[in-house]
Amino acid sequence: MPELPEVEVSRMGIKPHAKGQTVTKIEVRQPKLRWLVPEELHDMEGQVIRGVKRRAKYLILETDVGYALVHLGMSGSLRVIPEGSPPAKHDHVDLHLSSGEMIRYNDPRRFGAWLWQPNDGLDHPVLGKLGPEPLTDDFTAEYLFERSRNKRTPIKQFIMDNAVVVGVGNIYANESLFMSRIHPKRQAGQLSLEDAHRFVADIKSVLATAIEQGGTTLKDFKQADGKPGYFAQELQVYGNQGKPCPACGTELESVKIGQRNTVFCPDCQI
Repeated sequence: MPELPEVEVSRMGIKPHAKGQTVTKIEVRQPKLRWLVPEELHDMEGQVIRGVKRRAKYLILETDVGYALVHLGMSGSLRVIPEGSPPAKHDHVDLHLSSGEMIRYNDPRRFGAWLWQPNDGLDHPVLGKLGPEPLTDDFTAEYLFERSRNKRTPIKQFIMDNAVVVGVGNIYANESLFMSRIHPKRQAGQLSLEDAHRFVADIKSVLATAIEQGGTTLKDFKQADGKPGYFAQELQVYGNQGKPCPACGTELESVKIGQRNTVFCPDCQI
């Protein structure tokens, strides 16, 4: 599943091709995605794309009349390709641009989405109740410490809650907890302020590194230019259960937390 770094890499990949271009046509071959693609999406036709932004794992294409919100779901991807390129089986949406290029949305599992928000404020329901972006100054150790007070939820599950902070998905939660030497099953309320300082810094570091290296390619994700991400080469614990801990050599263990596989070192993480 594309996580925040992969979505941010997609944003960076399509922005130079989309910003400032006029949408000449929107072609929807398969409207039945996670939600039905709204007819109002065609309001973009004839509009200039003023910005390409991201909120959590939603890409936002901004025009004068409204915003297109794109979610990649489990297996979605965006490509920038020449006009007239023949569609493949799972190519569901094409955004035709005045430059002669297209932004093509491919999604084999159809768990992604294309949504529309008129230009009366970017307050679409899917963006409601979201926590701060992890790479901004709004996400601090003091904030995390206060939010975690009296919480009995395992810290791994807590940090993956988008109401607490957006975009810390399973891969990056595993890696950040390992770097911070925090056991994933520790109750969030047991996090000390010192722990929170270390954990927030490690989350920011892991996510920034993943974005810098082009996102994580595990199964389905590729960048807008077709090149894969390379962060998977840097994973220290995720997917490495049964292998030696890179810090102490103890065998890495795995456990299900919130129905997600969690890998940790039983000695390093307490």
